[in-house]
Amino acid sequence: MAVAYLNFGSHVFAFLSLCLAVVAPSVQAHVAVFDEYWTQRQSDALRQTIESYDPNPFNVTDHLNYHAALAMETTGADNGTRRKLGQVGDGRKTKRRGGRYHSLNAIDKCWRGHRNWHKNRKKLADCVLGFGRKTTGGKKGPIYVVTDAADDDLMNPKPGTLRYAVTRDRPLWIIFGRSMIIKLQQELIINSDKTIDGRGANVHITGGAGLTLQFVKNVIIHNIHIKTIIPGNGGMIRDSEHHFGHRTTSDGDGINIFGSTNVWIDHVSMTNCTDGMIDVIMGSTAITISNCHLTDHNEVMLFGAREEDVIDKKMQITVAFNHFGKRLVQRMPRARFGLVHVVNNDYTHWEMYAIGGNMNPTIISQGNRFIAPPKENCKQVTKREYAKYSEWKSWNWQSERDYFLNGAYFVKSGRANAWSPAPENPIPRHFAIQPQPGTGVRRLTKDAGTLGCRPGKSC
Repeated sequence: MAVAYLNFGSHVFAFLSLCLAVVAPSVQAHVAVFDEYWTQRQSDALRQTIESYDPNPFNVTDHLNYHAALAMETTGADNGTRRKLGQVGDGRKTKRRGGRYHSLNAIDKCWRGHRNWHKNRKKLADCVLGFGRKTTGGKKGPIYVVTDAADDDLMNPKPGTLRYAVTRDRPLWIIFGRSMIIKLQQELIINSDKTIDGRGANVHITGGAGLTLQFVKNVIIHNIHIKTIIPGNGGMIRDSEHHFGHRTTSDGDGINIFGSTNVWIDHVSMTNCTDGMIDVIMGSTAITISNCHLTDHNEVMLFGAREEDVIDKKMQITVAFNHFGKRLVQRMPRARFGLVHVVNNDYTHWEMYAIGGNMNPTIISQGNRFIAPPKENCKQVTKREYAKYSEWKSWNWQSERDYFLNGAYFVKSGRANAWSPAPENPIPRHFAIQPQPGTGVRRLTKDAGTLGCRPGKSC
């Protein structure tokens, strides 16, 4: 299947200038006083968005599909791509192993088969695929151990707390000394170059506010529970080691990614947030959301918040190996502008629709399993909003090797169909790797959500 992508690379400087001039007055989300500090962070973040945008996204999707095929090669499954692997591989032999390791997806197989994972936690940062593949989190910093579940002092967080760790100005790989329940009094504002690694403990962020990534880069959130998130009232909150400021009321998102780049969310279990589970907005790009288990929510993922935010044309997001589970309603995801690669996810429940959008986003759906709900008028996977057929027929929404059950169906549109000429791919077609088929998704997503990792045993 041929897929076309928009290329904005030749207009980088003009586009950046336009974004800085047009959107600056409107991006003060939850920042009551947009001072010199926040103005500089915003400017730096917008430039980072331009730098992180990949003008050849087809190469990124093929890179993921290649590694997915390589991981499955050890299972003996015939996925139709083996003969091609030698053309794009690195010549190394694949190590064959048995047990549960045998059937892990490409991201998990990179680290989960090692018994001594706890002695080399930072190996995880080598395993991300998709548009967030350059994310390293706190790999360049020391390990910091959270020992205190309290969140009592928002201005001067106590050493040993999660809030203290995430507001430091240096790279940190944050782990937990024990299992704990953390009730955030207000949104947790995470600084750049951080990894939150919940492996080896049972960590629940629940009953309070959620996580905020605003104008930052290089963050990994891994193996924690986020549930029953409510809006915070705002107030004076520390947002970095040397700055604090007044915040307005937060929305009640589980994870809010705002103007941020190189973010990887992996093996997170999420349930019942007041607003969105994961919002990716205002120029955020180079994002991978993988291996998550999501349940009990209405508006699950929002990618791009407003039609005025033209910077979201640079948005590139991978949604891979996730399980969209019970009592979900819609937005898995819903996109404005940008490009979303939705690959090898298990959609076992939705009540309205699964994937939606407006403002001409590119949706590439590959190798997913879609099980439609019983209602006859809700079996369509896709939903185009606020657009007539004459407009959305040119949007590039494609489905390849998806698996449809119980009457589910995906309405394609765009350049791969007869409505417009066939596109020219950024790399030769004979190097392209097919995605893993949707018929095998249950195996690829069987461990979605948090893992019960214990030191000395493979996860």
